[in-house]
Amino acid sequence: MSANGQADGGKTLSLLWDRTRMQGDMPGFAKAITAILSAMRGEDDVEFNMTRTVLSDPVLTQKVLRLANSGMYSAFGQHVNTVSKAVLVLGTDAIGHLALGLKLVEEMTSTSPDTGIAHMEMEKAVLAGMVAQQVAESAHSIHGEEAVVCSMLHTLGRMMITYYMPERWTLMQKQAGEGREDDAALAVLGLSLEEVGSAAAAHWGLPKNLVNGMRKVGPFEEGQEVTASDWIAGLSTMAAQCAESLWHDDEAGAEEVKRITASYSAMLGVEPGQMEAAIEKAKAVAATDLTIAPLSKPAERSAKAAAKTRQRAEGIKILQSGLNDMRDMAATAMPGQMVSIALETVHQGLEFSRAVAFVRNRREGAYAARMSFGDGVRARLPEMTFPDIYEPNVFHAALNSDRVIFIENARDPKFAAKLPGWWRDTLSEARSFVILPLLANSQPAGFLYGDWDESFPPIQLSQTEFTLLNDIRAMVVKTIERRHQIEAVSNKVA
Repeated sequence: MSANGQADGGKTLSLLWDRTRMQGDMPGFAKAITAILSAMRGEDDVEFNMTRTVLSDPVLTQKVLRLANSGMYSAFGQHVNTVSKAVLVLGTDAIGHLALGLKLVEEMTSTSPDTGIAHMEMEKAVLAGMVAQQVAESAHSIHGEEAVVCSMLHTLGRMMITYYMPERWTLMQKQAGEGREDDAALAVLGLSLEEVGSAAAAHWGLPKNLVNGMRKVGPFEEGQEVTASDWIAGLSTMAAQCAESLWHDDEAGAEEVKRITASYSAMLGVEPGQMEAAIEKAKAVAATDLTIAPLSKPAERSAKAAAKTRQRAEGIKILQSGLNDMRDMAATAMPGQMVSIALETVHQGLEFSRAVAFVRNRREGAYAARMSFGDGVRARLPEMTFPDIYEPNVFHAALNSDRVIFIENARDPKFAAKLPGWWRDTLSEARSFVILPLLANSQPAGFLYGDWDESFPPIQLSQTEFTLLNDIRAMVVKTIERRHQIEAVSNKVA
């Protein structure tokens, strides 16, 4: 403590570095930054190192290709199909910033620090990055990816102190009040929270342009010259302030966001209306991706998840019960009866939007829909027919492989070629679907189909559900094979 009652900033930073050594660098930050920066300044071949770094992460690969094909880079002409070309189009800096932003979001949203305050500050930083991303897109700025990183790191000082020095944070709150911690920073820490963040960035070896973009800037007066560096720092400042105001998802915060965005509109070159639309997009992303922010309604989401878990558990009971019924009547049931029970069981147990049973007619050389459950599907049954001659699509593939096929995203453009015309004409409302092939004596006899439309949340089938589906189709196949044996004996007698 100095003579004027102010703490010694040098001692604060020394203690901070000691604690990072003892506790490990803030979750993922240093590791993510080091990996990306080493690729950005690769000693042998920067472009190759960056390409290899990108390709090691499928999510990053898609984001890089999407950015390279966006309107901002359309002047480069033809479609960019490879990461190697994307690196040439975008440059290693833009991709490095994109990778940094993605890694920081991953690390901060997947980490739950011991203290709720530190976790909250991390999520606010992620929210700031989301705001910056949407506003930068509205501005059609090629500095957007850099601004996203700077926005997330803008409050790095707050994150460092809440994570490593919670006792100092509590003291700052006592002295200045919650939300005004920076007013007490000099007295308690000997330097501002912004200075703590800059020191941490320098300690990790962040490039000067990123450290410069973390500073608090603006808004500038109308007509004042705005450099690229000022624009990035201005956006990161605005995004961090908006994240703070958006956090509680209340009317007061919404009004404050309007005031903040209006004040930065001219400096950032984004109209207030566009800014408002960008903020709404950021809120929608945050509501899905954040975990503890009031904006993401964690209690409501947990309740929905619990309800869905209970619902799936009930569905498994229905599948098990239907399977037991099928076993009870296996010795006497006709194939049509067994298919009917199986179709009803899977429709109810998995809450399909629609369920259809297809039967193979060998004489006509075709598969045709014979029975169904679900709204509106019955009227379309006559259109659900296709030849039994092999075609390279998902249905013939399922019948050839003799295993349950689950398609999570039937609307993926890359998957479109594997979907036949009859499906696109009759069942294309489906987002996900399941095929249960029925092979009797190694020959396709038909299949059961079930799908979910947009009204059902995205789904992943559990191993238990896959096992039950296989057991159900095995019971149907057993009945079909028994019928074939009876017919073969009758034909011999005749």
